[in-house]
Amino acid sequence: MEGWEIPYRHSVQTALDLLRGRWTVAVLAGLARGETPFKELLASINDVEKRTDRDRLLSNRVLSDTLQRAREDGLIERHAESGNFATVSYVLTPTGRSLLRAIRPLAEWAQGYQAERHADEADRRGV
Repeated sequence: MEGWEIPYRHSVQTALDLLRGRWTVAVLAGLARGETPFKELLASINDVEKRTDRDRLLSNRVLSDTLQRAREDGLIERHAESGNFATVSYVLTPTGRSLLRAIRPLAEWAQGYQAERHADEADRRGV
């Protein structure tokens, strides 16, 4: 593994920087099905949070900030319709789609890790 440690670390750090923030992955996953209006995106993310018994829901402000960062990073595009009641929607860019595909193996690893940790805790408690 010698010779690739520094570039590898820098590359991983670049990816982690793009995923910074509690809600970035949720936003990317929420946009995986295609262009989504702001309010629908907020509702779908919070529905998932409620179903998984999370203690915190995503606010309008935090979603706006997360979307802005993802736009600046080139992960999503913003589409706004003109008119009195303009609808703003968001869609993944090809870069955003590729990042979402790239983190799927990490999510699978995390699920295995969590299951292993729970099993270890149960063993320690004698369950």
